[in-house]
Amino acid sequence: MAGEKVDLSGAKETLLMTLYGKALESRRPHSLLQDRFADEAVRKIDYDFSRLKVDGNLGLGFAIRAKTLDVCVADFLARYPDAIALHLGCGLDSRIFRVDPPQGVDWFDVDYPDVIELRRRLYPSRDRYHLIASSVTEPDWLVEVPRNRPAMVVAEGLTPYLAADEGPRLFARLVSHLAGGELTFDAYSRFGLRLMRLNPAIKATGSEVHWAIEDPRELELAVPKLRFIGEIPSYMPEQGARLGWSARLFIGLWRLIPAMRKVGRLLRYRF
Repeated sequence: MAGEKVDLSGAKETLLMTLYGKALESRRPHSLLQDRFADEAVRKIDYDFSRLKVDGNLGLGFAIRAKTLDVCVADFLARYPDAIALHLGCGLDSRIFRVDPPQGVDWFDVDYPDVIELRRRLYPSRDRYHLIASSVTEPDWLVEVPRNRPAMVVAEGLTPYLAADEGPRLFARLVSHLAGGELTFDAYSRFGLRLMRLNPAIKATGSEVHWAIEDPRELELAVPKLRFIGEIPSYMPEQGARLGWSARLFIGLWRLIPAMRKVGRLLRYRF
């Protein structure tokens, strides 16, 4: 049977990079993520993943970040079993299936129409699971999201691709619409964006990165309803031990050098 054809470019194409990395990690004997949906999706897609140059270390890095965010989302939904979960720029991530939210949760995945159409072909539907086909920066899609329940908003691999003025505007619309909750996402410093531009996959897709966050409290000034809670450690010792020596060396430098610690961080806010 012919595989699913994909015609993605730029930032959209990078979703194949993270999907493939998670699939690779999930094939390991003692996988952290155990994402069978990512593995099955990769096997269904007709695409030359080798052009993205995703190796075991990069795949494990994606898996560690995803698992950390999964735990954060699952914890919030356990505390608020009637909440909504809002996944911005979901790409082909299968977080809803990994987290398996309580029955009272309504889950919304938001991404471009062609990405959402590809999701429909690759992943099963389930109760209270909603797909919204729109750029996250368009304001109209929010009318589909309830505004009277606690909300867990998560974005993975999204913010660098937003224009520097688009990100705060997006978050301001979210906190104005939603009753309250938490926002968690990965953010990168200017140096972090420079490193991203050197990534072979970023080069291969021709995507561009724009929005750097040096100080997490910058967002409190731009979006007054946001309150910074803190950073989530990206690599626990037991997770870092899974990486190869070069990646462990990078993490060692990341912990010791302040500028390196700001390269890429997982940030949490309350609103």
